[in-house]
Amino acid sequence: MHAIRMFLRTLRCDKRGATAIEYGLIAALIVIAMMGGLRTLGGGANGMWGKVGNEVSAKM
Repeated sequence: MHAIRMFLRTLRCDKRGATAIEYGLIAALIVIAMMGGLRTLGGGANGMWGKVGNEVSAKM
């Protein structure tokens, strides 16, 4: 029983797991922000390339 208590105390004092979770959450938020930004920019770029493609097709 004493060994279990000591093990639980060492787990409670260990902060490495919490830091890894925090970094994971920060990375997830950055990815979500990038997806939103790329979705917004992607629509504009798609329209631009469509216009270029139409003009090239018209010239040929």
